[in-house]
Amino acid sequence: MTGHGIIRRYREFLPVDNETQIVSLNEGNTPLIEASNLVSALGGGFHLFIKNEGLNPTASFKDRGMTLAVTKAAERGARIIVCASTGNTSASAAAYAARAGMTCVVLIPEGKIAYGKMAQALIHGAQTLEVRGNFDDSLELVRALGEREDIEIVNSINPFRLQGQKTAAFEVCDEIGNAPDMHFMPVGNAGNITSYWMGYKEYMDSGKSSSKPRMMGWQAEGASPIVLGEVVKSPETIATAIRIGNPASWEQALDAANESSGRIDCVSDDEILDAHRMLARTEGIFVEPASAAGIAGIFKSHSLGEIPEGSNVVVTVTGHGLKDPGVAIDNAKSKSKVVNPDLESVLSAIGLG
Repeated sequence: MTGHGIIRRYREFLPVDNETQIVSLNEGNTPLIEASNLVSALGGGFHLFIKNEGLNPTASFKDRGMTLAVTKAAERGARIIVCASTGNTSASAAAYAARAGMTCVVLIPEGKIAYGKMAQALIHGAQTLEVRGNFDDSLELVRALGEREDIEIVNSINPFRLQGQKTAAFEVCDEIGNAPDMHFMPVGNAGNITSYWMGYKEYMDSGKSSSKPRMMGWQAEGASPIVLGEVVKSPETIATAIRIGNPASWEQALDAANESSGRIDCVSDDEILDAHRMLARTEGIFVEPASAAGIAGIFKSHSLGEIPEGSNVVVTVTGHGLKDPGVAIDNAKSKSKVVNPDLESVLSAIGLG
């Protein structure tokens, strides 16, 4: 099975060889979009680029890690892959399992998954189980299932997931010619900030870049165990993709922040929703709420004078807005109007009558 995604592009940095049968949906190569309108709205002073990971095949960054995790699972002869998920991992796992002809089992917190993500897991044929509990409860069950020889866990506790996800850092460097000064992103299970930092270090060590960024991770206030320094037993936030109280990559994320002279902080749901709406209206980029946590982090850091003048800043938006259309409709703060089928009614409705 062949493909033209991140494994082929960055084979030299990944645990594969020329005999590896790649399971791919042509993931990666997502756009890095300069966001000058958003910067102007904030008052200017720096250069901002948005790494739009919502344009991967299943509309989130999870595809980068999933292509490698499923490729390696198939290579060792696993018949079943399993994951716990708040949505995006389940969608990606289900799609790549279908591509590989494997069985996919996903465990999700009951009633805690956005409608668009549930639709993806179901349409790809995953055996979808809703657990009466939160994400962390689901992950404990997955860990137990992973003890079986015929089952492969594809959560970010699988080291191949992080290996695949680090390729986004390579793409950023390739696009702008070097690492940025600062890199902002949401933090939930904390695998992404861990993998980006891994990627930036490897690219610099290989001579393909000459610097490393400060890693700036952002949790939601109601699900901010790393910021609080303790597990959050009942995490709550509008940003369902980062509604996690005990991140699997907690220590690695702290290492990434500390080693890079960055930090992990949190933003409120109101700040996330404001950023969600503002990004859509200034740059035409539609993301799921969790993705807007990194944007909200930029707003907060800029207001505190923490982004030096002239800096090159990258923010990763992790999933497409159609993952969670219900929140988008509510957050738009506007409603459609019903008009009569004549020009006069239309002109009146848009304020030109």
